[in-house]
Order: sequence, then C-alpha cells, then structure tokens
Amino acid sequence: MPELPEVEGVARELRQRLNQRQIVRVVVTRPRLVAPQSVESFAECLRGASFVDVGRRGKHLLLHLDNAHTLVIHLRMAGRFLYVAPTAPLPKFIHARFELDNDRWLAFQDQRHFAIMRLAPTDSLHQLKELRDLAPEPLGPDFTRDYLRRTLAGTQRPIKEVLLDQTRVAGLGNIYAAEALFAVGIHPLTPANAIPKAKVDYLWQVIRILLESAIEAGSTIDVNPENITGQYFGAAFAEALLVYDREGEPCVRCETPIARIRQAQRSTYFCPKCQRPRAKTTRQARS
Repeated sequence: MPELPEVEGVARELRQRLNQRQIVRVVVTRPRLVAPQSVESFAECLRGASFVDVGRRGKHLLLHLDNAHTLVIHLRMAGRFLYVAPTAPLPKFIHARFELDNDRWLAFQDQRHFAIMRLAPTDSLHQLKELRDLAPEPLGPDFTRDYLRRTLAGTQRPIKEVLLDQTRVAGLGNIYAAEALFAVGIHPLTPANAIPKAKVDYLWQVIRILLESAIEAGSTIDVNPENITGQYFGAAFAEALLVYDREGEPCVRCETPIARIRQAQRSTYFCPKCQRPRAKTTRQARS
C-alpha cells in the first residue's frame, strides 16, 4: 500500500496534469468505489467542475474543485491513474473515467477493488469519516517531539503497531516504520511507553528525515502519465531501505541476518542484534 511519500508523489503529478482542467463527463463502472453516494449524484457533482489544487492528508489524495467540493481518494493496494487520450486502449479494471476539457481522460484502475472515492464539501473535510480521526502529519507543525512523547507514553502497545495507527501518526506505513525503528535501534515489539525519552526524540527526527528523503527521491523520477502510481515513487527510494523486505540478508551494520515476524497481520523486518529487545518485550513476545 502506498505510504505518505508515494501518495505525495502521486498528488504532485496529478497537480501538474490537472491544474485548471475542467471535468466534462464522469463514468463510474463500479458503484462501490463511490458508495454510499450514488453513481448519478457523484457524476453530477463533478460534471463541469474544474480542478484548482491537489493535496494530501495522510495516505488520502485530496482533489480540490472550484465548486467548493473535494474528491478524496485512497489508492489502497493497487489504485493508479492513467492520463490518456480518449482513443488509447484501456486495461481491465478501469472503474472510473473523467473526461477532461483538453481531450484527455483521467482513468482510474484498481485491480484489487479496495480503493475508495468520496466527495465532500471542502470547508468541512475534517468531518469526513475517512479524515476526521487522522493524527497530525509527520512533516507538519503539529507533529512535535512533545506530541510523539505524549502519544507513546499513553500506550503499552508495541511501538511498530502504534506507528502504523493512523490516529497516532498519519501517513506512516509498514516500510518507513520498519526503517525508522532500525535506524533508532528499537525492537518492533517494544511497548511504546517503555521507550526512553531520548530515543523517542531520535525516532521523531528519523521519521521526518526518512519521509523527506523518500519524497525528494520520488521528485527526481520521470513519471509516465499513462501510469501514475505510487510504485514509481516507492521504487525511487528502494535502494536506501536497510531492513524492509530483506529477510535473511546480512544487516548493513553487524551482518546478522535480517529477521521477519508477523505483527498486526503484516510482515515486520528488523535486525535481531541491532534492535535487541528489552527483557520485558521478550517476555511479551513469548506470551
């Protein structure tokens, strides 16, 4: 699933392509994509509107329109956009098409059928169910050292699970959480409230550096407009990943094989030596 840097990359690419473009027609072939709104009302609200900006909140794309509405999109596992001519052949699983006033289509494909689109008044976006409980942005002014200290101090949940909780840290996902914990030397099963303050401060700094570096890496790639996907932007930073998806490979620091465990229905990668668990964490893992 695309994480904050990848969604930011998609947002920037769409902003470049869609700025001031008017929507002439909307075709939705999978009603669940826009549910609970009907396909008819969804299309009617978008028809004739122009894009004025594209932003991001957590892992959600925010396509702002000049009719005081915003189209909120979560790509989930496989959502991607195709910016193409009307005569271009389209692949399977195209669930929505937006005909634009420059003789181009913005098509949306989702092979896994997990993506969502929601329309909401721009001035009340914070009330939308998908956005209202999101935590502060890791690169925003509200994500302070003090915020992270208070957030972690208030729970005994394993630190990796807390970092993936979008109500605690918005936009962070499996990849960057694993990389941040490795950089700081924290075992992923460590209770969040057991992490020393100095390490929490270091973790805060590392999270921001990782995300900024990944966004910068993604900004250097040449995106194919017929395949606007978060995978492009993630691949730009892939070589810098030190533990994620490297099970069995030697740690870059100590050469201990990288380990993998299942945590919150996801794979967690870490170095057993560099991220040695505290005694309390070891007992919890065995229980």
